[in-house]
Amino acid sequence: MTAAHGAAPAAVAALLMVAVYLTAARRLRHRGDAWPQARDASFAAGGIALAAAIAVPPPAAPFTGHMAQHLVAGMVAPLLLVLARPLTLALRVLRPGRVRRALLVVAHSRYAVWVTFPPAAALFDVGGLWLLYRTPLFAATHHLAWLHVVVHLHVLAAGTLLAFAVCALDPPRRRWSLRWRAGALLAAGAAHAVLAKTLYAAPPPGTTFATADLRAGAQLMYYGGDLVELALAVTLAVQWYAATGRALAADRRRNSVTRAVRG
Repeated sequence: MTAAHGAAPAAVAALLMVAVYLTAARRLRHRGDAWPQARDASFAAGGIALAAAIAVPPPAAPFTGHMAQHLVAGMVAPLLLVLARPLTLALRVLRPGRVRRALLVVAHSRYAVWVTFPPAAALFDVGGLWLLYRTPLFAATHHLAWLHVVVHLHVLAAGTLLAFAVCALDPPRRRWSLRWRAGALLAAGAAHAVLAKTLYAAPPPGTTFATADLRAGAQLMYYGGDLVELALAVTLAVQWYAATGRALAADRRRNSVTRAVRG
């Protein structure tokens, strides 16, 4: 993502998105409802990181700089945005009416169920990266401005969809099990790591990069991806721990009632 392709308006849009979120959160609190400030910080960090990835030229060699932008826009920013639960905020702050009903219709549609099916989201995300880097598509983005924009919009959308499907924090019509989500995360992480290793050995078709630049970019993709995937895994682990705790508490309550009845 570079300034040559309308980066300034896109960066402004990302910052405007942050402003809308913070305004909605403030309105919710003013109404007397609770909304953790940690979510505000997460969304703001994600939006600012996305704006920086779009508009700030990376101080690195071409491929390494591109990969840094890819990691921020396609992995780091989406995770931070999803952790802030923007859909939940929108549903809570909007008053009953046409807009809220339309949002619920979209969020609970069959299409939404299947695009947030974790394996489908993983395929959409990592499959798109394999198509980008292991075909002449990446080289073509350097010559076609519209294709450059489309590809980077896909990276952002696919990364956000994967984070949304794996974390499952906002209220979906169907919440896929931890097993599905953990399996999809493991498969996506493995495919992402293998892709990084192929880039370490050979550049995307139709491109030429200095060997040191290519390898540094591939290593950044490999280890940076691992860190984001670890954060996703921690999110899943916290959910599993909380669910297990609730189940144990429910069992204790049932056992207490049973003992009281028998006593």
